[in-house]
Amino acid sequence: MPPSRTLTSRSAWNEVPRYQVRRFAEIAMAEAPGLAEEIMSEIQREYPHLPVVLDDSGEPMALVGIRRAIEVFVEHLENSEGRPTVPPGVFQEFGRGEGLHGRSLDSLQAIYRMGVRLAWRRFAEIGQRVDIPPPAMYELVDAGYEYLDGLVDQSVRGYAEAAARQAGERLRLQRKLIELLLAEHHRGDPADALAERAARIGWPLPEKVAAGVLLRPAREAMAPAVGQGVLLDMEYEQPRMVVPEPDAAGRPELLHRALTGWSGAIGPPVPLADAAKSLRWAEAAVRLMERGLLPSGEVLHCTEHTEALVLLQPEELIDDLARRCLAPLAHCGPTHGRRLAETLLAWLETRGGAPEVAARLGVHPQTVRYRLRQIRELWGDEIDDPDRRFELELVLRAQRLRGALGDDRR
Repeated sequence: MPPSRTLTSRSAWNEVPRYQVRRFAEIAMAEAPGLAEEIMSEIQREYPHLPVVLDDSGEPMALVGIRRAIEVFVEHLENSEGRPTVPPGVFQEFGRGEGLHGRSLDSLQAIYRMGVRLAWRRFAEIGQRVDIPPPAMYELVDAGYEYLDGLVDQSVRGYAEAAARQAGERLRLQRKLIELLLAEHHRGDPADALAERAARIGWPLPEKVAAGVLLRPAREAMAPAVGQGVLLDMEYEQPRMVVPEPDAAGRPELLHRALTGWSGAIGPPVPLADAAKSLRWAEAAVRLMERGLLPSGEVLHCTEHTEALVLLQPEELIDDLARRCLAPLAHCGPTHGRRLAETLLAWLETRGGAPEVAARLGVHPQTVRYRLRQIRELWGDEIDDPDRRFELELVLRAQRLRGALGDDRR
């Protein structure tokens, strides 16, 4: 059974008399079970930790596969047409088993090569017994390695199927873990459930986590390569992420590189049981980004935008407080009222006199003195009350974050 390139009128194997070919095939077929046992014994000697899986009849699947592979090869010797059909199923299952147990295909391919070498030795002995010419036997060994390629292809297919199935199962389990981590209300004992689900995907439970919300740069964007330790669920319209030990050495830099081109927000680090709280802040930051109140085009860290998140989130409360605190400006006109508000905020922030406030606003000190006199007239003694000053600074900072006030350069 020479390879396809030798199946011509010049093939040394095709020139062997048919009675010799038949005799070779008869002997090889008769010795196939013994040869399979020999190969199996050598494999077990070289790879003692290789698991032995039995089929329904209690026979090792590997032995069945080896024997059937030899028989198919030998059966093909008599007609020498085309290529032998690799036995389906068994060799795919070998590859599938390597994939499911997290091993590479290197050892399996080494085992296959060992089997071909042992088979060739036996075939060479049989060839001598029936006087097969050496050139024909050389073609036979070439055909054996070509046959080996087919066996490897079957195993690679099984390995790929197992890898895909494992990846899909891991993603499913990972999504379940993320859902439990980010759930607002846990049922039963969340610690036990978290430990069990984390163990199933080999995720060590961290002391602290940070939850993230991402905005896709495009609808079909590929998942960012955030690394195995970071949990990522791309099934959401806005993908969610759980970052373990977010302040660990090198973690921020790795995330920054992985999330280049993405936008979104990562919540503050919190204890594992409070992951939902981190998610709430990340979601709040994303909402502010979508309204143009926080920078877009990158993944923000909530801890770097605390003021905006604290002052812009309770909008109804801040708006109500602003209406009450800034009521004295209601009759000043929009432009003049805004300038008085900016001056008041600069004074509250600097706690200084006219020169310091003027330097902050970029106006003449005399202008500041005039405005400060008006402010005192509008608010009266309330302007000296610490609680009222705090409320005024709070609402004025919120208005500046919303863009209602200038940048202090007026």
